[in-house]
Amino acid sequence: MRFIQLLLFAVVSFLASVIGAVCGIGGGVIIKPTLDLFGWASVSAISFLSGCTVLSMSFYSVVKSILAGEKSVDIKIGTPLALGAAFGGMAGKQMFNGIREIFENQNMAGGIQAGCLAVITVGTLAYSVNKSKIRSQNIHSSAACLSIGFVLGVMSSFLGIGGGPINLVVLFYFFSMDTKTAAANSLYIILFSQITSLITTFVTRSVPEFEPTALVLMVAGGIGGGMAGRSVNKRIDSSVVDQMFVIVMVLIIVISVYNMWKYLA
Repeated sequence: MRFIQLLLFAVVSFLASVIGAVCGIGGGVIIKPTLDLFGWASVSAISFLSGCTVLSMSFYSVVKSILAGEKSVDIKIGTPLALGAAFGGMAGKQMFNGIREIFENQNMAGGIQAGCLAVITVGTLAYSVNKSKIRSQNIHSSAACLSIGFVLGVMSSFLGIGGGPINLVVLFYFFSMDTKTAAANSLYIILFSQITSLITTFVTRSVPEFEPTALVLMVAGGIGGGMAGRSVNKRIDSSVVDQMFVIVMVLIIVISVYNMWKYLA
């Protein structure tokens, strides 16, 4: 990779992680489609690099929150969700590997990922805009949390986005969380799903070829973005977070639709 390409990978990772830490979407939902747009690495490599970046950012954010004594994560709900997401992360990774092996051209797998992400993001945006009109639930069952977490893990790992906006909508609707609480719990869930997804990648020996320098820069950008995002999150109101979330969703939809057309055309 050229220097300018490596620099852009780092910048995208940093900015996406800032937004991800503020909104609780992990950053991968921005990193994956954005880097797919440039096409400087394979679909598998970008998924892997994005996952590692999201893992580093979520690990920093969660550990920092625990050390600071913050009580924003609901352990009784967040832990079974995270455990379910961990198992779902393994299943989602296997699903992606299976689809990648079906098609000789990796672009087909990328097109399927982009299409699924566009559809899910449209649904997420629709809910977010109308959530004040939708009556939310208040689930406490551990079994239900495990099941919901599993589905979240499958989708996030298969799409290579870590969790992103899907987590927030689920936390809004099923658990009646406010924006900032949902963001903290989302990062907690993302941490578990990304750890198991990465372990699955190594165990199944499906690590794609990638540029090591890009990984180092992206992980550094993820941690730096997590630090900056936590600082920003403390200074802004939940209504601002909601507005930022909607804007990001619109951008992701546009990029995902373009990527789907590019890969499948």
